[in-house]
Amino acid sequence: MKSFVFKAGMTGVFATVSCLSFAQSVPGAVADAAVNVPATPPLTANISLTTNYKFRGQDQDTIGHNGLYKDKGLKPAIQGGFDYAFGDSGFYLGNWNSSVNWLTGNSIEMDFYGGYKFKASVFDFDVGVLTYAYPGNSIGNTTEIYGAATYADEKIGAFTLKYSSTVSKDYFGYAGYKNGSGLKGTNTGYLNLSYAKEVIPHLTLKAAVGYTALSSDIRHNTGYKNYVDYNLGASWDFGGGLSLAGAVVGANKKDAYLAVVKPGFGPIGAQTQSINKAQFIATLTKTF
Repeated sequence: MKSFVFKAGMTGVFATVSCLSFAQSVPGAVADAAVNVPATPPLTANISLTTNYKFRGQDQDTIGHNGLYKDKGLKPAIQGGFDYAFGDSGFYLGNWNSSVNWLTGNSIEMDFYGGYKFKASVFDFDVGVLTYAYPGNSIGNTTEIYGAATYADEKIGAFTLKYSSTVSKDYFGYAGYKNGSGLKGTNTGYLNLSYAKEVIPHLTLKAAVGYTALSSDIRHNTGYKNYVDYNLGASWDFGGGLSLAGAVVGANKKDAYLAVVKPGFGPIGAQTQSINKAQFIATLTKTF
């Protein structure tokens, strides 16, 4: 979920209402009308085509054929996965995958997660664990635990607050633990607030803002900084599980996350661009 073509040696609210991008809530039904409501299948799947995969405001397709950063906004990715709900127990398992290109020897991100959803008062809660795996190059492997709370109202929309905490020894390679740096990314935290509201039939406006708080080892020993990411857009539901979303996605602290576009020659310095740069991203999704 991070780029490794940085200077000086140096990846969702839009997939679902809650920005979790994982197992979907099973719609409730009025008890006396339940016989008229088709049963929700325990296994659901999804596939997407997107013009650019950004995670927490940062590009995930960065390395070009020349080994330098791809500075073009169009960096298509294919994505998809499945979710399995264990009846009405609230427990679920899932997998989500995306084509990526920020680690040598790796071209796919594979996410595995499981958790428990429950309702308390007016809130819907979701707690679980998530592992990001990068076959062919385990430097980026990261595991987080997460908890989220959603409040939904038909008139004002749905708000979700989610917090993720890193429990693995590194955070997407930022600490360089597997490279022998001795630094750890454990306890890196990510806080996200998302909002969604259907304004007219089929059209839903969505927005999210997140804050990445890096571990003390990363902050004190590297040039990376805590940063804020944002996501603002809308989605159109065509029916039959097909939807199209468009959003502006990016992050601040651009100077702390620079990638080399062109190398320097003599007195002429390298040309760089930030992986946090805002981009408009379109995503077509089909759920089954």
